[in-house]
Order: sequence, then structure tokens, then C-alpha cells
Amino acid sequence: MNISYLTKSRRDFLSSLIVGCGVAASGLGVAPAWAQDRYLDVRRGADFKPIPIAVTPFAGDAAAAGQVSGIITNNFKRSVFITPIDPKTFVATIDNPDVAPQMDGWRAVNAQFVLTGRAARNPDGRLQTEFRLWDVTTGAQVAGQQYVTDPNNSRRVAHIISDAIFTRITGEGGFFDTRIVFVDETGPKERRRKRLAIMDQDGANVRYLTRGDDLVVTPRFSPSSQDVTYMSFGASDPKVLLLNIETGQREVVGNFPGMTFAPRFSPDGQKIVMSLAQGSASNLFTMDVRSRTTTRLSDSTAIDTSPSYSPDGTQIAFESDRGGAQQIYVMSSSGGSPRRISFGEGRYSTPVWSPKGDYIAFTKQKGGTFAIGVMRPDGSGERILTEGYHNEGPTWAPNGLYLMFFRDPGGEGGPKIFMVDVFGRAEFPVPTPAFGSDPAWSPLLN
Repeated sequence: MNISYLTKSRRDFLSSLIVGCGVAASGLGVAPAWAQDRYLDVRRGADFKPIPIAVTPFAGDAAAAGQVSGIITNNFKRSVFITPIDPKTFVATIDNPDVAPQMDGWRAVNAQFVLTGRAARNPDGRLQTEFRLWDVTTGAQVAGQQYVTDPNNSRRVAHIISDAIFTRITGEGGFFDTRIVFVDETGPKERRRKRLAIMDQDGANVRYLTRGDDLVVTPRFSPSSQDVTYMSFGASDPKVLLLNIETGQREVVGNFPGMTFAPRFSPDGQKIVMSLAQGSASNLFTMDVRSRTTTRLSDSTAIDTSPSYSPDGTQIAFESDRGGAQQIYVMSSSGGSPRRISFGEGRYSTPVWSPKGDYIAFTKQKGGTFAIGVMRPDGSGERILTEGYHNEGPTWAPNGLYLMFFRDPGGEGGPKIFMVDVFGRAEFPVPTPAFGSDPAWSPLLN
């Protein structure tokens, strides 16, 4: 089994895994071509049965082992595609996590996989965590890895293990080792204090990035760095700011007269696209992050806003009322004539392109109902994932299989963040300390 020393950088961490993905019980290497051996093809559509897995109690230090296996179990509960089996139904036990389990007992509870592992402190104080994934049908170990790291990284190790297992089973990229930047809202509705905050994708490790002196909205992650762009409204004109979430360094990248909306990075992180109000109209502009050069993309008397790049950077989806009501349009990222792609009943807004490029997510308002849905980039295949009052602001997981959004019930309540899969099979609340809005999903940590 390979030993990897986990650092802050996933890039450094993954580079240490080149020699292999694990070792079978016999000592033979496990082939790394996971996507070719997937057990569940999640891209075939919503007609699938989740894969049942038995996450057994990890051996080792009780506190560390319990935390790691508990986080993995909770991750799978929210994964939709993998279902952890209730431990109360287990009819078999694991005496040694390094030895192949006796599969008859696991077949009795309909497990397709068994996860074993341990987490314990080494003499030098570092935490050593390891896992083995066993295929109940064949009895073979199909994945395994060992990590040695600072004990403070135990949560992240659990997320990385979850990603490794998710990828082994589905052939898709993981999403557990990610973070969410959002707007934390506290206080009475008429005097809300709004702070920029960041947390793990499961709601843990909340950290505040601004103090709440100014109103902040629409945070967005850079796809290529640990930077976030967002809007800040203080005593002066609205500002587009760039914040490094590791160092806390912030800088103004644009300070425009009039109102500015919805800044978002290009896929290479070199540009920011935004909407700038000029009189009664609002048009789209790009700004080069380095040179601060601004280029106008649209020129209309309508309100064009909420721009979002396609993953290859060649196109931009945005919302506009140029046809009389809010609809979604797509145009070249260098400007030009846009084409409308939304034609259903109601008003469409907040388009966001999937990281896979296969869908555009949106908010749809019809009467008093607000729905979160997806459609293909040509407007076909529209599918509503969830609806209610007042859903808004979809953001994609890096693997394109999940969305987060926020829901504001109105009245004296406040917004809460939720997660839904791309097929609309399940919806889960994402815990935040108070009210939460405007979530933005990070890439896999790097």
C-alpha cells in the first residue's frame, strides 16, 4: 500500500500517487484505470439504482477513526449514487481491516462493497489513515490507499477517501474535497448583516472572510486559483473585489459609476465578465484581471446580466429582457449576436454553465413558484429539479452532477442553502450558522 504525505496542496498530494492506486490483499497492484471499470454509469440518466456500501467502523484511535468513518458515511448519504447501509443491520464484523472480509455476511445485507480501514497516531504524532474497498461479488480489493498527515487534516483525508471511492464506483470525478463560499446573513430582515464566509461542502469549518461593514453579494470562485470575486456595496459606488481566501489579501478590480452586477471568472481565470448598468440599460463587459482592460460585449437598450462562460471559454450564457421578459441567451464570448435558448412558460434567470458543458442551470419563475432546472446549451431537454418559494442562485459541483442553491421562504425567516443532484432525485439542506445565500462551489481543492 502506498504511503502519501498529505499537504495543503491536492496537486502535491496527488503527484505522490503516480506509482499506483493501491495494493490488493495478495500484494499485487490494483490497476488505476478506474473509469473503465465503473460499477455505475451515472450519465445514463435518472433510471439507476444506488450502489449499497457497508462502511465498517475504522480500527485505531477511537476518536480519529470514528471521525473519519463518520464523515465518509455522511458524505455517501448525500451522494445519491452511493448508499451507506445502516450499521444496525450488519451481521458480520471486521476483526482485521487488512484481511479480506468474509463476504457471506455482507451479501446477507445486500452490500455490493465493503469499506474497511484504520486511523491512528504514529509515534511522531502524525495521523496515519488507510482504507481498503472490497467488491462483495468477487471478494477482491478494488481500491486502497494510505495517508500520513497532520492530525488537523483528518476531515480532509475523509473527504479525499470519499472522492477516491466515488470515482472508483462511478468513474466520475469527486466533489467532497471542495469548499463553498457564501453570504452569511444575520440580524432582523430589515437590517441584515451580510458577511462573506467559506465552509466545507458539508457545512463544516465555517470561516468568515469579511466583517460585515459593507453589503456583499454574488461571490464566485476562480477556477484556477484560491481567489474569489464578489460585489461590495458601501458608502461609495459598488465595487468588484478580488479576495485571496488563503492570504486574506483583497484588491479592487473595478470601481464603476452606476450599478455593477454578477461578476464571474472565465475558465482560465484571466478575465472577469460582469454586467454594468448605464442609464436604463445594462450590458455585458469583460475585464482582464491583470491589465484591468475592459471590453464591451453587448450593446442594447435591454437589461443583460448574469453572464456565465462555457467550460471551453468560447461562449457566454446570460439573461436578458430584450424580448420583453427575462429569458436565457447564448452568444460568443467575444460578443456578437445572441440567440435565445429558453422558450418555456415563465421567466428564466441566473444561467450557469455546467463544468462538463452538457447543461446550463437556471432559475425559472412562473406565478409564485421559483424552480431550479437544467437545459442543454441549445435549449432542449429542459428539466426541473426542484421548485417552491423562492429558489435562486444555482451553482455547480466541479463534477457537474450536483447543484447548490438558496431558498428564501419570505416573512421573518431567511434564506437557507440546499443541494440537489442533476436528476432531481434527492434534495438536502446544507447547514450554515445562520441564514445563508449566494453559494458558489469551488473546484476540487488544489
